[in-house]
Amino acid sequence: MNWITGIQRAIDYVEDNLTGELDYEEIAKRACSSSFYFQRVFSILCGVTLGEYIRARRLTQAGTELTAGEARVVDTALKYGYDSPESFARAFTRFHGLTPSQAKLPGVKLKSFSRLHVKLILEGGHTMDYKIVKKEAFRVLEKVKWFPEDEELRQAEIPAFWNQARKEGVIPTLCRAASAEPAKKILGICYGTSRGEGEPRQFPYSIAVGYSGREPAPEGFRVNTIPAATWAVFPCRGAMPQAIQDTWRRIYAEFFPTADYAPTGGIDIEAYSDGDMSSPDYECEIWVAVERK
Repeated sequence: MNWITGIQRAIDYVEDNLTGELDYEEIAKRACSSSFYFQRVFSILCGVTLGEYIRARRLTQAGTELTAGEARVVDTALKYGYDSPESFARAFTRFHGLTPSQAKLPGVKLKSFSRLHVKLILEGGHTMDYKIVKKEAFRVLEKVKWFPEDEELRQAEIPAFWNQARKEGVIPTLCRAASAEPAKKILGICYGTSRGEGEPRQFPYSIAVGYSGREPAPEGFRVNTIPAATWAVFPCRGAMPQAIQDTWRRIYAEFFPTADYAPTGGIDIEAYSDGDMSSPDYECEIWVAVERK
């Protein structure tokens, strides 16, 4: 199943169960994916996180029901998964700009977030550079941290991890140890596995360099082996983070729907070169583990 079809099936499942309990694992199964990987690709392709989509659709329908005048606020709050009328009122006000009680008044204006329909639209004429690389297992030296699987939290916490690493001297320590391919690049490694039962599940992410092992690992760092794999490697040029976000979107919206390869749902690597990351000429790479369809 390709990602376009899979995400649409997942969206249809969400829409059919907006008033019930929505488990992210169950949603991801409709796309034949793990919860972690599905949330990531959903955000890349749809421009909103899965949590944002569910929340916006529930609040849209709640607003429609309240304006009809018959639904009670407390009943609507429980119907759409809120623990209390107070938490529902806060979310409702942030989304619509007025309270649930005000929504019941005649002539009020509410916001509507429409249902998503995912389609592959061929606009033609665009080229996308890439190369397929078969690479044996290699070792990395890395600073690892576990993050919540939830995409909304991850989008805030991973940049903070990079900022913390710069302040604490993690990057210079890694650069001194860099001695293996991808040479002279700082890697952001996203491991497509998670741990934990129930919520919140977590996944490991690391800031790393290729490592030959000639020097002992510094305290607080981990030596890990990236398994042998086939990689689709995409060059990225432009100011960060917009350029790399645009490249990720094109990978899933343009490359994978028509390519002979599909992502394995495993490890993804962003390989950053030295240089001014705000420059329009800055260059980096995205490595995605793939398999033939």
